[in-house]
Amino acid sequence: MLNIVLHQPEIPANTGNIGRTCVATGTRLHLIEPLGFRLNEKALKRAGMDYWSELDVSVYVNYQEFLDKNPDARIYYATTKAKHVYTDVSYGPDDYILFGKESGGIPEDILIDNEENCVRIPMKGDIRSLNLSNSVAVVLYEALRQNDFANMRLHGELHHLHWKE
Repeated sequence: MLNIVLHQPEIPANTGNIGRTCVATGTRLHLIEPLGFRLNEKALKRAGMDYWSELDVSVYVNYQEFLDKNPDARIYYATTKAKHVYTDVSYGPDDYILFGKESGGIPEDILIDNEENCVRIPMKGDIRSLNLSNSVAVVLYEALRQNDFANMRLHGELHHLHWKE
């Protein structure tokens, strides 16, 4: 199962949206404190809709506890400062993709120790970054694609009519 890690997320709606994406894709969510909101906050639940109760989520008091509790994790660090593009790496089915907080990203002392596992989403010009929930979706779906969308429904059905054969 793929894993999304949010390091000190600040905006409840982003985390709610990410939680919903994780439920839809069978991905585990890891939250590293401090959080900029409470987990019972309305904005978080609203963005996650009624899926939040189905979310596989773990919370850690800090980055070190996350590392201690996931000692064998292969972690990719999504940052605008990376040398590698997120499509340049091969994601395994149990990998972790870590994203930083909305206002500052992943702390540089974490990045400097993990340079080869840092990945970025290409953007033009002076755009600082994409929205956190959008960034998670972009990178997560590439990892899912590389793993052949394992355990996911690949074909949709209409609600009232049927596709022509």
